[in-house]
Amino acid sequence: MGPAHQPGAFALEVVETLIEAGHEAVWAGGCVRDLLMGREPGDFDIATDARPDQVREVFGRARSFAVGASFGVVLVRDRDGREDPVEVATFRTEGAYADGRHPDAVQFATRQDDARRRDFTINGMFMDPRTGEVFDDVGGRQDIERGLVRAIGEPEARINEDKLRMLRAIRFSASLGFALDPATAEAIAAHSQEITVVSAERIADEWRRMLSDTNRAVAVRLAIETGLLASVFPEVPTDGYDAAVERLGHLPQSATATVALAVLLVDVTDPGAMCERLKLSNRETDEVTWLVASRDGLDQAADQKRSRLFPLLAHPSRDGLFELIDAIERGAAGSGDDVAWCRSLLETVGSEELDPPPLVTGEDLIAVGLRPGPLFKTLLGSVRDAQLDGDVRDRDEALAWVHEIRRENEPDE
Repeated sequence: MGPAHQPGAFALEVVETLIEAGHEAVWAGGCVRDLLMGREPGDFDIATDARPDQVREVFGRARSFAVGASFGVVLVRDRDGREDPVEVATFRTEGAYADGRHPDAVQFATRQDDARRRDFTINGMFMDPRTGEVFDDVGGRQDIERGLVRAIGEPEARINEDKLRMLRAIRFSASLGFALDPATAEAIAAHSQEITVVSAERIADEWRRMLSDTNRAVAVRLAIETGLLASVFPEVPTDGYDAAVERLGHLPQSATATVALAVLLVDVTDPGAMCERLKLSNRETDEVTWLVASRDGLDQAADQKRSRLFPLLAHPSRDGLFELIDAIERGAAGSGDDVAWCRSLLETVGSEELDPPPLVTGEDLIAVGLRPGPLFKTLLGSVRDAQLDGDVRDRDEALAWVHEIRRENEPDE
């Protein structure tokens, strides 16, 4: 056995421990697919004929946790807590999915039965990590060689079991650079409107994965062709689909899912409402909303006042805004001069100049006799703009500015 820090070392140890205890145990699903493709797996899942209580007996209650007892899933951690826990699932078959999300019943079964209940052939294989022997009862190895994402068995049945598989098919096809099996694609198109039965959180997680992948434009194109984009994002105008794909294709590989989502939603009137519908985090919703609202904020940047430009350049999502505007410009064969000028400016302007400490605060205004109210906010904003534009340079000048604006706004007696 290799050193513990090697990928899969602990997962190999878990398999060996289960086998030594008299059980069948193999690596399962995505990790087998990745290993056969020469990719490093993100994680290693284990499947076994041991029942959940037997798994816990082998590893002890202190090291094992029944996270999905009804589905036969147990998390096992190493003795020292240095490795991530691995998921150990009992071979199973699943009954009907009345809600299109969860099986009504689960029965423990053989390895062959377990393979047939999985989603796609490339995810339906098992491997003995001790020898490298692959157990493939669904044609997954052949489909890897063909570069094909294909549902196991009848595509409609697999989709009816879990509607999220429609998005997963697109994600795997795009990220792996595989073709989508025509029969599987037809089934997705026929059921695309039913994706809404899936929880918003699960849908959002699939989109995060798709949009953070370098092949995000391919994924969105497939979502358009199968009708899934219209079902998940009905507010995106259909006449803007081609432009959206073009823009996504111009994002840098390192662009985040949040920036990519803003690029996708850039022509939507209220992107925040869509983010809330998908139950994105407040941070994600705020960033997408700000990016879309600021898409024109750098127009004619060289001629803008600092009070308008600097708050954008000091914003935590500034680099994402650069990426979004670059993608829009390149998609429309634009010049990209404004972003280039801003990048050059940032080489000479530091954060203290972009976002200096305020010269006056609300407490200062209260101290000179003002009460919080509509004028209060106007005064603070006006002083801040004057500070960034260089019209006031210290606290005394700022307070004089306040008094001048106050006089202009007070009614004549």
